[in-house]
Amino acid sequence: MRASRAIASIPLAFIAAFVALDAPRANVITDWDERAIILLKSLPNYPAERIMGMVHCAMFDAVNSIEPRYRPYLVQLPAEPTTSKEAAAAAAAASVLATVIEKETKGALANYLATIPDGAAKSEGIRLGEAIAAKLVAARAGDGADALDAYRPRTTPGVYVATPILAASTWPNVKPFALAKADQFRPDAPILLESKEWATDFNEVKDYGRKISDKRTAEQTETARFWLMTGPGAYHPFVRRLVLAKQMSVVDSARFMTSVAIGLNDAYIAVFDAKYHYHFWRPIIAIRNGDIDNNPATDREATWQPIDNTPMHPEYPCAHCIVSGTVAGIVKAALGSEDIPEIAITSTTAAGVTHRWTNMTKFTDEVANARVWAGFHYRFSTRVGTQMGRGIGDYVVRNVMQPAQTSSR
Repeated sequence: MRASRAIASIPLAFIAAFVALDAPRANVITDWDERAIILLKSLPNYPAERIMGMVHCAMFDAVNSIEPRYRPYLVQLPAEPTTSKEAAAAAAAASVLATVIEKETKGALANYLATIPDGAAKSEGIRLGEAIAAKLVAARAGDGADALDAYRPRTTPGVYVATPILAASTWPNVKPFALAKADQFRPDAPILLESKEWATDFNEVKDYGRKISDKRTAEQTETARFWLMTGPGAYHPFVRRLVLAKQMSVVDSARFMTSVAIGLNDAYIAVFDAKYHYHFWRPIIAIRNGDIDNNPATDREATWQPIDNTPMHPEYPCAHCIVSGTVAGIVKAALGSEDIPEIAITSTTAAGVTHRWTNMTKFTDEVANARVWAGFHYRFSTRVGTQMGRGIGDYVVRNVMQPAQTSSR
């Protein structure tokens, strides 16, 4: 979790050479990533992540229209090279955000634009950003994100089952940002309940994931609680800090963060496709029914509870794992290495705790462990989720926003 410091080498593929700066500093892309997360804090996790994807796609197409080094995500509009990238990206982001959070977004945009000198470069940037955002919003209209929940609880006539509204039951039908279809990375079915592996994983989460465990260490408990955080605020800060540590130019920042934003969206779509396809039971259900799985190595525990409330959707595969795996897959494919500059983030669910990483495998391993130690997932489900995410991340990097021409470098 707290690996030694290592400086990652400058990538030779995917991203062109970065602009060297004396010290890491924010740019318009990281600024508006942070602003967007704040503005969207009242939205549920998955709708908020969808808007974040749209925000980044709009910002990328805006700055890439001014400095056209890559194929656009959606559209490339004519723009003079003197057009302000800052004004264009800010206007693009704000125009997308204003479709859901209008008043606060207008105020944030006005404050940001006030820092940019008036003139043709600024006004043309605003016009460009607004035009691209409008096309992006139109392209995502009717993508299925606003469909009404139609999940049918499994029961028999007259028999009560729990009645909460499940999370993201419509997400398998949302149009992906980059994938060809939602089930493109659908994994094989969960392991057999009669298997030795099932018994091993069942008993691991039963022992280490219970609310009060004499086997889970204090550090493991801290890690489990650290990764109870969800939504854009869980992973975007990590990526934002990596962009700053790598001192990326505005266009490269936009491309890298857009890859992550659309990768996270497609990861959620893919994982919920699998979850609602297989309908695999959560540990709290399996452990309280350990006497009916036809496995003599599992025992029922009637009062077993995890560390916190179990997420309201099927278990397999692990969603946090596919998301962290997607980030890792993008980093590896985009930057050419698992090793990264030391990145530190805090958590909204573990006050006063900071975690640090210099390697993406250690990052994904921590997330996977956290979900087992929290009592939410089985070990096999974390492995499958991480592997799915890595595949999705690699796919996004190699299929979206490719270089417009081969660089001499």
